[in-house]
Amino acid sequence: MTVGESMASLDGRVVIVTGAGRGIGREHALFFAQEGAHVIVNDHGGANDGSGGDTTPAEEVAAEVRARGGQAIANTDDVSSWSGAEQMVATAIEVFGDLDVVVNNAGILRDRTLANMTEEEWDSVIAVHLKGHFAPTRHAAAYWRDEHKAGRAKRRNLVHTSSTSGLFSNPGQANYGAAKSGIATMSQIAAKELQRYNVVSNCIAPGARTRLTLATPGLEDIMAAPDAGFDNWDPANVSPLVAYLSTQGCPFTGETFYVKGGVVKRVKSWEMADRIEKSGAWTVEELADTMAPMAQRPPVVADMD
Repeated sequence: MTVGESMASLDGRVVIVTGAGRGIGREHALFFAQEGAHVIVNDHGGANDGSGGDTTPAEEVAAEVRARGGQAIANTDDVSSWSGAEQMVATAIEVFGDLDVVVNNAGILRDRTLANMTEEEWDSVIAVHLKGHFAPTRHAAAYWRDEHKAGRAKRRNLVHTSSTSGLFSNPGQANYGAAKSGIATMSQIAAKELQRYNVVSNCIAPGARTRLTLATPGLEDIMAAPDAGFDNWDPANVSPLVAYLSTQGCPFTGETFYVKGGVVKRVKSWEMADRIEKSGAWTVEELADTMAPMAQRPPVVADMD
């Protein structure tokens, strides 16, 4: 095996995939195992809205991996629980001896317009998505820091899951969108903070057919599987990019990528645009006159195929 091949290999890498009992997460778990990784299949087993819990999804995916000759264990810790996330990381280390990659994928939906959204609908979605990305990341980062300081440094990887609903502000999803855009920013901060420990952090915004996306009105017909030919919306299409971002040789950090079918696009972060300037403070009247031309310019529309 060449050096280049080894740096792109996932063989023997220990990977946590959250929300891996169904949908995109399940495809990640199967793909990583196929590539030789040891997988912790995490899924709390809740419904679309996060209610309930069931050990079956995680257990079934882990069993499927093992039936195919791979190595996997099921884990049903709640990603939004501080102690649950800590235990998840500890389990990976206890069972497989190390932790190389965390793929944060778990999520729920409780869509509602702002004027109708309840406090609980806001809190639950923010908890599962934003805290559910932060808590596993934090406990993994602490372990990786300690390993690095102990002289056992090597490349570690974080891959987070954002959404175009957050990056490009989809109406009716203030809770979900806020969490998803927050995840992309957290990924960038993690990239800067953890660089000293040889950790890279990247983010994806997937376009795929899952039980969450199919719950969004209008998307079921759009995402219908074709009778023949390549299925652009198959969630399995997302996993190769996530796997690549999890390799030791991944050159990216602090980036967000949109992925759907065979398309991968790098997403630009917030950037400065139009500018006005004067020496001294503006008056309201001056701003009204000077900024008026900005309001006449058409908004930028995201090209997401």
